[in-house]
Amino acid sequence: MTSTKTQTLEITYRRLSELRPFERNARRHSRKQLAQISASIQKFGFTNPVLIADDDQILAGHGRLEAAKLLGMSDIPTVRLSQMTEVDRRAYVIADNKLALNAGWDSEVLAGEMQALIEIGFDVELTGFSLAEIDLTIAQAEQSKIACKPIVITQVGLERGCFS
Repeated sequence: MTSTKTQTLEITYRRLSELRPFERNARRHSRKQLAQISASIQKFGFTNPVLIADDDQILAGHGRLEAAKLLGMSDIPTVRLSQMTEVDRRAYVIADNKLALNAGWDSEVLAGEMQALIEIGFDVELTGFSLAEIDLTIAQAEQSKIACKPIVITQVGLERGCFS
């Protein structure tokens, strides 16, 4: 493993017209996903800057750039990553997309958070989950709670429990 490269990161607002997509970006965004990103930007703001190289080529944030176009924005926040070689840039474009996909969810925590947001009237589809996915997540968590009662040893024997 190579040493960790550090640099001071600075957010700079850049005109959309100055930014160039990475032509070999293998990640694709559907219209539906771009609409979700747009809705997220409208609700929460542009909280995740687009990462660019010294030549204004986008390394991460292609979907955010397209969503900004849909919203009619002219400038967006960017962070310039000057320390990357051409090889680093090519690898980072893949890594940035894939590493997030490798994460999992704690279903019970997710279900609890979704339920809490629903109870306060928040538009939970702004999280990127569909209503069907949210309903399924909550239902599975409830089933898990029913199926996984603690093990109790009594004089009569074992009561129902959940083993992991």
